[in-house]
Amino acid sequence: MPERLALGFRRAGLGEIPELNALIHRSADALSAGFYTPEEIDAANRYVFGVDTTLVRDGTYYVGEVDGVAVACGGWSRRGALYGGDQRRMVEAPVLDPATEAARIRAFFVHPDWARRGIGTQLLDVCTAAAWDEGYRALELMATLPGVPLYRMHGFVEVEAVSDVMPNGVAVRFVRMRRQITSRPGVSVVTD
Repeated sequence: MPERLALGFRRAGLGEIPELNALIHRSADALSAGFYTPEEIDAANRYVFGVDTTLVRDGTYYVGEVDGVAVACGGWSRRGALYGGDQRRMVEAPVLDPATEAARIRAFFVHPDWARRGIGTQLLDVCTAAAWDEGYRALELMATLPGVPLYRMHGFVEVEAVSDVMPNGVAVRFVRMRRQITSRPGVSVVTD
């Protein structure tokens, strides 16, 4: 396991969405190679991969920084949508009941120069702790194919394989995954 970096995590702001979308697309372009075809990557970048401003407004989308430079982003949600950025909004997602429903892990992307250094794990811990603090005891997500190994490593199990046909006709493959939260990770939750 790579050495964990000393990162700073903070809540994302609405003004930095263009910068975060650029990070997301750079991450997807580089880290999806070998998992998706170039056509799938292009379609996902165009129609799926991007910031969902609902998460930013809810205060549940985070930026991971090293020396003030954004190297990762991702978050969790108390709303029902599993995936999708602003460019292809799914139906308006209702607020979930933490007593009976799973919080959503959403839109994790790491800059390719910082990949495979434990950043995704640290971000997952931050999100898990925040969901735990709000009473959620399960997490659910729609994993990209390159994200599946990370989530498996952290106890997520496959619920179903999904193929989402984009507006341009290209089908992009995802894996819906879920796990229980049995304890709160020992991390500080981002406060601002």
